[in-house]
Amino acid sequence: MVATTRSWHGIAGERIGAVDRIELVVVRIPFITPFAISTAEWTVKEALLLRLDGDGLTAWGECVADPDPYYASETTSTARHIIKDFLLPIVEPGITIGELGARFRRVRGHQMAKATVENALVDLAAKRSGRPLHELLGGPRRRIMSGVSIGLKDTPDELLAAVEEAVAAGYHRVKMKVKKGKDLEYVRAVRERFGDLPLMVDANGDYALSDADHLARLDDYALTMIEQPLSYSDIYQHSILQRRLTTPLCLDESVHDLDDAAAAIALGACRILNLKQGRVGGLIESLRIVDHAAAHGIPVWSGGMDETGIGRAVNIHLQTVDGFSLPGDTSETRRYFVEDIADPPVVLDGEGFIEVPPGPGIGVTVAPDRLAAFTIHSERLR
Repeated sequence: MVATTRSWHGIAGERIGAVDRIELVVVRIPFITPFAISTAEWTVKEALLLRLDGDGLTAWGECVADPDPYYASETTSTARHIIKDFLLPIVEPGITIGELGARFRRVRGHQMAKATVENALVDLAAKRSGRPLHELLGGPRRRIMSGVSIGLKDTPDELLAAVEEAVAAGYHRVKMKVKKGKDLEYVRAVRERFGDLPLMVDANGDYALSDADHLARLDDYALTMIEQPLSYSDIYQHSILQRRLTTPLCLDESVHDLDDAAAAIALGACRILNLKQGRVGGLIESLRIVDHAAAHGIPVWSGGMDETGIGRAVNIHLQTVDGFSLPGDTSETRRYFVEDIADPPVVLDGEGFIEVPPGPGIGVTVAPDRLAAFTIHSERLR
């Protein structure tokens, strides 16, 4: 296993306190507009939440899995099973977050489930000490760059309208989803209208190495990066493709932990990394990946999974750490939900930046009435 030596030591040493209440909650929040990628389309956000109460404080963790296995193999149902039957039983007051991670390694995979538990425990630890999450992570309080991810559209004109709205809002970069048959024409339309816009495309694994010549045509459009063009599980073929393209490749779905990230960097499979803390096992693993990438000159940005305000707040705090040098998929709440379950909502300032939520822990509170309105299942474990 690859070792790193910088920012994750502080959080790893935090001790787990007693927990008086544990509850698993599944919410279903309608999207304002459907969100489509090359493999699926969603009209609602179904999220598994973990609530932990201790010493009169309430902490939350959000699982980034979907209700279906179309983006990743984990789902809200499998994560609930793993959290309830395998992860929570080995959480013990008095051990450190780092020691908990070592225990979690006995459970193969299930990084999204592990991140859910770790995030909730870290939120509780930060609140117990009265510190904001970013301070626990070793990051200073600072404004965060914003980025937006635009799902597949039926026509280039619909895409242009969505990009126009994003640019007017002040987002620092735009990511557009592509797939076979909805790529070159759509990218050309955006680039012709917005010549200087920092623009990237995300294929979510829709192409094969045999499409290399076709993908090379994207070199003409000055893209910041092409994200995960090949299989969601591949690293090696991306290294071959990267040598045939001028545009940097960015890996996402095929990086599940530090070892995957180190292998991708060593093979030259990517020049940029999309780091989704909820997909790589949580905050400690994220910090280890950021450290390794920075040591090898690889820019990192924070990916999003259309989280509620709970998961979105965690991602914002994480981006205060050195190493996140590109705008992430961190967008305003109102782009996705008429109502979210958490306050305050994510908003852009006049320069397109996002403020870190104030207060201890993740800095947001869950509104009981909205939580109740969107809950489709809850289970009290303690």
